Amino acid sequence: MRLRPGYSRWLCLGILAIALFLSGATTGAGMFGSSGTAWAQGASSVRPPSNAVDVAPSRPGRITPQGQDTQKWGAGIKVPTTASAQPGSSRLWRDIRRGVRGTVSIPNKKAGYLIQSQSEMWRQYRLSTLSNFGSWILLITVIALALFFLIRGRLKVEGGLAGKLIERFSSPERFAHWLVATSFIILGLSGLMLLYGREVLIPIFGREGFSALAGFGKLAHNYVGFAFIVGIVMMVVLWLRDNILDKYDIPWMLALGGFFQRGVHLPARKFNFGQKVIFWTTIGGGGLIAISGVMLLFPAERSLEGLQFLLTWHALLALILISIIIAHIYIGTLGMQGAFQAMGTGKVSENWAKQHHSVWVEEMKGSGAAKGKKA
Repeated sequence: MRLRPGYSRWLCLGILAIALFLSGATTGAGMFGSSGTAWAQGASSVRPPSNAVDVAPSRPGRITPQGQDTQKWGAGIKVPTTASAQPGSSRLWRDIRRGVRGTVSIPNKKAGYLIQSQSEMWRQYRLSTLSNFGSWILLITVIALALFFLIRGRLKVEGGLAGKLIERFSSPERFAHWLVATSFIILGLSGLMLLYGREVLIPIFGREGFSALAGFGKLAHNYVGFAFIVGIVMMVVLWLRDNILDKYDIPWMLALGGFFQRGVHLPARKFNFGQKVIFWTTIGGGGLIAISGVMLLFPAERSLEGLQFLLTWHALLALILISIIIAHIYIGTLGMQGAFQAMGTGKVSENWAKQHHSVWVEEMKGSGAAKGKKA
């Protein structure tokens, strides 16, 4: 059927009018949301309900109270107050933003948290304050040791490494030491990688390379920690008695071990005051790190605030202990002549023993345990 001339124009205008009407109805439904009662009331009576307020839409999809928007594109209409936001919605979202936990039916109660603003605050603290603290304490430690070496040099044994060899540490003692040392190095490196890896390693290995390295480091960090715990327990059993403070420790501490004075050698038993500080720092600090680490292996048993506290405590103690152990490694290798042999072979030169642990040498001779072979 062909339309008469001019009819097609009117048909197009009619279709356009219907489309505009439907579009306006759809927009109105979006403005009123789920308030079906408002439409029901409007359809049943031309007069607005008694609880209606005057509003003028400022733009499609939004309602603004009369007089608040100067850009009015439509005449004022009557809208029931039931179309406005629910009175408790702002308080609800304020509570969610503050981290108030809702009720959930699943076992993981932490799923009741929709938003936890404290987590973002903790994340910023970890990436800024904690990271900067670790960087500075490690840098200061390395610089201080470098300056000490340049000024004081290597602590040498007067008379050289001569004389007969004395057994310094037994095989079980050396095993405990190297178990703790090896596991601590792995834990320290993997922990530093997890803390600084994004900034340091991603530019070198790329994201995929760092992801694989971080995954391996996380597994090593979780499981090598148990070897560290075993080593600490062995050290307590083997060396606790020798690390009790005695009368030789205060003079050693006041003289700073004679490290800054040439020719000054303080008497000491098997462990001097500096070594006792290392022992108790490793046992105490390492023990606290181990406890927090084991607790972090079971995150479902902790609250979000508890996990953040444990992570901060774990990292802070680890950074401090790493800086102390760096100084210990320096003294045991580059800083003091003959020190590495004590844990390397278990035997030391009698001259070295008399210079650093003279009281211990006399006690060993008195008990007949100082017999050995020539160096």
